[in-house]
Amino acid sequence: MFENKITSMHLDVLREIGNIGAAHAATALSTLLNKKIDMNVPKVEMVTFDEMMDLAGGAESVVAGIYLRIDGDVNGSMFFVLPVEQANQFIRRLIQDESLDFEKGQVTEMGASALQELGNILSGSYLSALSDFTKLSIYPTVPALCVDMVGAIISFGLVELSQVSDYVIVIDTAIHEDEDESGKIVHGHFFLLPEPDSFQAIFRALGVE
Repeated sequence: MFENKITSMHLDVLREIGNIGAAHAATALSTLLNKKIDMNVPKVEMVTFDEMMDLAGGAESVVAGIYLRIDGDVNGSMFFVLPVEQANQFIRRLIQDESLDFEKGQVTEMGASALQELGNILSGSYLSALSDFTKLSIYPTVPALCVDMVGAIISFGLVELSQVSDYVIVIDTAIHEDEDESGKIVHGHFFLLPEPDSFQAIFRALGVE
């Protein structure tokens, strides 16, 4: 299997690309929130589907998830998963609405749009950085928003992929405000699920076969 040949060097390259994407996303979020936002990618790793569920808090943990398909020279799926309480915290601050609660379904159209825009900015920034580095054409679909248990959200994108692969690239993402003295950091996970041929296309383009 190709996944067995992926080394720490491959993952370091993906983390570097992730940090470039995070810097672009932080700039966009700072403009949106009108305050200084910092983002970084502390870790990128390759995990199995079961380990991916555990990283997101377990199959029954409720999360806010953004799902999109990737087409072009790279094909596959991408998820951004955020614990629901952190999604509440971040979007409440964004739209100045303390009554918003994704877990209880108390979500205005503005709240749902704000979370979708967060997913749009983060996934778009990461995929743009990946496309710039690899010179590959990568076209994301419009993200779909869902608040549900991790298992239900992720299984939606795994049905086809599980026939051909057993591994997922996990891109940790940490978001925090410079002026937030409480030191609160929003931790989310990107799960990048390229089809096997796309794994090879990415690393071939990066010159780290």
